[in-house]
Amino acid sequence: MKYSKIPVARSVVALCVAKDIKHVVISPGSRNAPLTIGFTHHDEIAPYSIVDERCAAFFALGMAQQLKKPVALVCTSGSALLNYYPAIAEAFYSDIPLVVISADRPIERIDIGDGQTIRQKNVFENHILYSANLYSELVLENEAVDPKLQQKQFEAQKHNEREVNLALNKAIEEKGPVHINVPFYEPLYDTIENIKVNPLQILPEIKERHYSKNQLSNYAEVWNSAKRKMVIVGVAQPNAVEQKFLDSLANDPSVIVLTETTSNLHQSEFFTRIDTLIGPIEKDINKEELFRKLQPDLLLTFGGMIVSKKIKAFLRNYNPDHHWHVDSKKAYNTFFCLNKHFETEVNSFFSEFFPLTKNTQSEYGKFWKQVKSKRQTRHEEYMAEIPYSDLKAMQQIVPEVPENSIVHFGNSSSIRYAQLFQWEPSLKTYCNRGTSGIDGSVSTAVGAAVSSPEPVLMITGDLSFFYDSNALWNDHIPSNFRIIVLNNNGGGIFRILPGNKNSENFEKFFETTHNMKAKPICDLYNFEYFQADSEETVQSSLEGFFNKSDRPKLLEIFTPRKLNDEVLLEYFNFMKS
Repeated sequence: MKYSKIPVARSVVALCVAKDIKHVVISPGSRNAPLTIGFTHHDEIAPYSIVDERCAAFFALGMAQQLKKPVALVCTSGSALLNYYPAIAEAFYSDIPLVVISADRPIERIDIGDGQTIRQKNVFENHILYSANLYSELVLENEAVDPKLQQKQFEAQKHNEREVNLALNKAIEEKGPVHINVPFYEPLYDTIENIKVNPLQILPEIKERHYSKNQLSNYAEVWNSAKRKMVIVGVAQPNAVEQKFLDSLANDPSVIVLTETTSNLHQSEFFTRIDTLIGPIEKDINKEELFRKLQPDLLLTFGGMIVSKKIKAFLRNYNPDHHWHVDSKKAYNTFFCLNKHFETEVNSFFSEFFPLTKNTQSEYGKFWKQVKSKRQTRHEEYMAEIPYSDLKAMQQIVPEVPENSIVHFGNSSSIRYAQLFQWEPSLKTYCNRGTSGIDGSVSTAVGAAVSSPEPVLMITGDLSFFYDSNALWNDHIPSNFRIIVLNNNGGGIFRILPGNKNSENFEKFFETTHNMKAKPICDLYNFEYFQADSEETVQSSLEGFFNKSDRPKLLEIFTPRKLNDEVLLEYFNFMKS
């Protein structure tokens, strides 16, 4: 194999391979040449070339999400590195392991006016698990070099190897982003072959906390005495919780379980559409009485971020006496009443906690399950009568998605519309809810498609799609990748919010209206293009959209910009009746 002549570049590559980090997304540059040479010539590395660094980072995020192991990113020095930041923040809040490896100038070249230099040391410190700032290493060609210089080189090498180990281990152990900054002296392109690379290795250590019966007994007493228990599940990986634990929760009459599309949990007794439960109460003349009836004594949460703003508002105004969160890493005080963080995996917690609990007699579950049933009837009645709109188009999409697909949603309108529907249980659903930004949604879905054997569907709004259209600028997209763009000619989510929606300033600076279409982008990137602008054409387009083809496909659904918000807002008025 071919290696860089620079020792630190060889160490970085070798340690990534040793720790089973074998997918590397590389953006072009000169200063990162030693790393690019090493990764692209290694037999065990799968390299991917992505020009746009922001897209590259989200592409790697989508891969890591599916592979459930770290994916590495490599870029040159300067502003290239800063383009990684949105994906790094998303990875930080979504617990996705990314290994960012940036090339840099030697320290003496920083802040002297040298080209393509910025202050890269600790540049991501607010959203990173570990920052490894390596030393520059000279290439010593002559064995008769001054022994003092050899000693300095040896010390630098050992420092670098240790830092790389600590960074990679942190990504593996704590599932999040780390940054390795590697300054290189020139020459950058010199190579060497048939050299033994054997850097220092520090093994990662996965720690799992367990709770004893004595530690849990007081909490079990609180659980058993509570007659109104609410469980809310945020973003979660598919199959993250054993079904027997879900069934135990469902069978307790004092418990109601609220999940979201991105929770990836399925149990017939669960409340899968939180806004359909909460939204109509907000409109009801007896909302105070109903909210008091829904208010739990005890709230148990697990999983990541929660999409529903309605459940957040409700629980912040109607605090439970107890809020417990189960997560091995962190617990957010989302509802301003968190009083216990169980620092363990969910399955471990339930396996230790449930033997201490018993079902509690209560009308809580029965009452709200009756409400849920009535809401489902009203939902079907409303959907049968609404005009063509975003909501109607989403209703048409839901039953057509092939079983066992991976579905990625764009942020804002797309994921919120998705929350109002019951999706096929075999689907695996994702959305970048760590920071909830529109930047990178498509790139993340592309990365997932590249690394997953299942077909991937992206459902997104127009602004998210056009904002991240560089996601399609690569040679890695599989032919079974599909995109559906709901194009309402602007940021439709803003028409749902309070405010004057018919002013010039609103349309220009909030809704950001436009007349863009996806077809030129499809022509540019060789996507098969479909379009629809009515209930009939949506249905006819969907009929062949998921069929096999020799290239990826995009369906652009045009909806009425000024009607969508009225249809959605009236949904909750109708549901309360």
